[in-house]
Formats: sequence, C-alpha cells, structure tokens
Amino acid sequence: MQDNWPSVLFAMAGGVVLSIGNLSTQYSLALVGLSVTEVITSSIIVVIGTTMNYFLDDKINRADILFPGVGCFLIAVCLGSFVHASNTADNKEKLKSLSTEATGFSMDKETLTNDVVRESDVENGSGSAEKARAGTAGFLIELENRRSIKVFGKSTIIGLAIAFFAGICFSLFSPAFNLATNDQWHTLKKGVPHLSVYTAFFYFSVSCFVVGIILNIIFLYHPILNLPKSSLKAYLSDWNGRGWAFLAGFLCGFGNGLQFIGGEAAGYAAADAVQALPLVSTFWGILIFGEYRRSSRKTYILLVSMLFMFVVAVGLLMASSGHRK
Repeated sequence: MQDNWPSVLFAMAGGVVLSIGNLSTQYSLALVGLSVTEVITSSIIVVIGTTMNYFLDDKINRADILFPGVGCFLIAVCLGSFVHASNTADNKEKLKSLSTEATGFSMDKETLTNDVVRESDVENGSGSAEKARAGTAGFLIELENRRSIKVFGKSTIIGLAIAFFAGICFSLFSPAFNLATNDQWHTLKKGVPHLSVYTAFFYFSVSCFVVGIILNIIFLYHPILNLPKSSLKAYLSDWNGRGWAFLAGFLCGFGNGLQFIGGEAAGYAAADAVQALPLVSTFWGILIFGEYRRSSRKTYILLVSMLFMFVVAVGLLMASSGHRK
C-alpha cells in the first residue's frame, strides 16, 4: 500500500460516492417510486459514467454506437420525469374524488388525519382497511399512513432532485474504480504494479461500508424530511426487515464485483451500460407494490415509452463494447 496508495484512494473514493448514492436512493424511492428513481439514476450513470470511462479506456468502445445509446438514455431520463409528474397528477385526482368529510383528509395539512376504515368503505363497501385495492385512493392513503417518509404535499422537485443527485454519485464510482485499476492519470511511480480488480474491490467495499455506517448514525440523530429522531440502541433492537436489507447489500456488492470484472475485460463504458435495474424495479413497482395501478392512459403511454427507450439504449451500449489490450 506504500507504493499503491494513489490507486487505493481512487478505489476508496468510488466506495464513498456509491455509499452516498445508495442512501440518497432510499429517500428518492419513497418520494418518486421505484420505476422513476431507477430509470433516472441508471440513465445518469450511463450518460456521465460511460462518457468518462470511454475516454479513460482510450476509446476502446465504438463511439458511433456508444453515443447514440447515451442519447437514448437522456430521452429516458426526460420521460421518467414526465411519468412521475403525470402519475402525481393522477393520484391527486383520485384523492380529490373523496369527500373530506368521509376521510378526514386534506392535501394541505402537514399531519394526516385520515380515517382509512371509512375511506375503504367508500371504495369497496367494506369496513376493512386491508382490502383497499391497489391504485385506489384508499390504497394511497393507507400506504401514506404506513410510510416513515410522507409524500403527500411534498414537491415533485424534491424527489426528482434527490434522484438526480443519487445518479450523479453513482456515475462517479465506476470511473474512480477504473482509475484505481488502470492508473490512466499516471499517479503510480514507474515499475509499481497496478491494483488487481479484487484488491481494488476490497478497498472499495471497506470505504463504502464505513461511510454507510457513519451516515446512517448521523441521520438517526439528525433526520431530514421531517422524519422522527431515533437512536443507535433503537436501531439495533429493531430487526424488522433487516434480513431484506442484508440481502439487498449482498446483491449490490455481488453485482458491483461482476460489473468491475466485466469492465476490466470489455471496457468500463460498456459495463456501465448493462443496467437492468429499471426493468426489474418496474416489475416490482407495478406488480408487487401497486405503482401506476388505475393511472391515466397518458401515464401508461409515458411509462411504456420510457422503458422502450431504456431497452434500446442498453442494447446500443452493449453493442459498443470493445476489448482491452
């Protein structure tokens, strides 16, 4: 490490921005939903990260295919913003259709005073809040009451801004890792070997882990977005959902490792392109979490267009892959 410390610092910097991006994504997911968040962040990864890696890798990827693909990602980002705006308008219309007297709910109140049981009676004639159908106003109110991050009354700009910030953070970790393993900026002394992918990945993961712990402890005691304060003791005693969190972290680390191995072989620009996150997250969002259920035709058209542009972009960037000498 005495000789390789510049490369180690690049690898650790990549882990830092990944950790910040992951945490930002958690807030964005609550505010704008799975589908829009993943399309925006993944597209920014490709637009910024792919362009940087293209030049860092000495242009081994085919520019005539690579940059049209980047353009398609830009279009997907814009469509993602339109999808969220359209869906937000649809949700407001659903909530307006309810009588304030029946629900005890008002869009301009900071504190929700919904009577979900009564609202469910309005929606489907039953007294059980659990039977609110996905996409109905009752479902939206029930979901809001379960959230720790409240979204009713929040500006669309806030969620989209956090998604864009997360995307910028994500777009930097791959170029930083590229510099850690290939030393394009010649920071190492002559004769000093480059870090292997596995060694760089170790330092990358350690810094990501440490920063994640620090940031989460800070936000426990100094939360944002009007969240309630908590404590480290309360966090350690609450294991509800912790298994899913561990699984998510394992999958994230495993996926990153495979991306770096692929980038070292075929170019990091092409490796950045294989972003299946939006397609998988849209499946989860629509089928599992009820996003976009009973939305307008305009929202559905925008959603399909966004995903179509994303698929085209992924195909183009995969086709641009080269081979590192």
